[in-house]
Amino acid sequence: MAGPLKTEAVVLRSIRYGEADRILHLYTPHRGRLGAIAKGARRTRSRFGGRLEPFFRLRLVLHEGKSDLLTVTSAETVSGYPALRADAGALDSAARACDAVGRLFDSSDPNPGVFHLLCNELALLDGSPAAHATRANQLAFRLKLLLAAGFAPQLAACVSCGAREGLTGFSPAAGGVVCSACEASAFPLDEEAHAFMAGALGSALADAPGASERALRQVERAVAETAEHHAHVRLRAAGAG
Repeated sequence: MAGPLKTEAVVLRSIRYGEADRILHLYTPHRGRLGAIAKGARRTRSRFGGRLEPFFRLRLVLHEGKSDLLTVTSAETVSGYPALRADAGALDSAARACDAVGRLFDSSDPNPGVFHLLCNELALLDGSPAAHATRANQLAFRLKLLLAAGFAPQLAACVSCGAREGLTGFSPAAGGVVCSACEASAFPLDEEAHAFMAGALGSALADAPGASERALRQVERAVAETAEHHAHVRLRAAGAG
């Protein structure tokens, strides 16, 4: 039904359109991913100012008509994350976080948990850019996205036989760690990488563990291939920060 929709949203992407408009890719808590058009947003005296840029958290009023694109009629800044925008590494991490959300959660299904996880990630990057604009942080965030999507890998026991000892590999197709007897279709997963994944899933995003470069490469492969196999989504590589 046509009419106004009031919602918070994070701007995942903002695209120039026509002479003065912007097309926005938004993520909202109760309507999932939405597309909207902000008419006249690029005019010098636009009432929207610069708040329709990526990574802004906004309070919006949208008009829902017959078009697939909603129309932005009002936008109020909840947080613009200014410190994040002043740090190249944090800006890159924010872009990759928003891209991952947009790829894994590309429907209008409500998922308040994902919305708040994304806001938490942006707030961490804004509050302490150097501390959180890291590859470990990006991978911890993606593991939590997989959990929210229902694709969290099984880490407590071999996904094939149930063994809890000798967990030496990871099978994206099977959906978790495997033991040495079941590793034919798996790639090696060191103990440190296994511990990182378990720690990242079991702790707050701000308390995600660190790990060596070798372990993080293995974790990234596990995350990327799990998303590709089960969600049919190809994620951008994590940054090297």
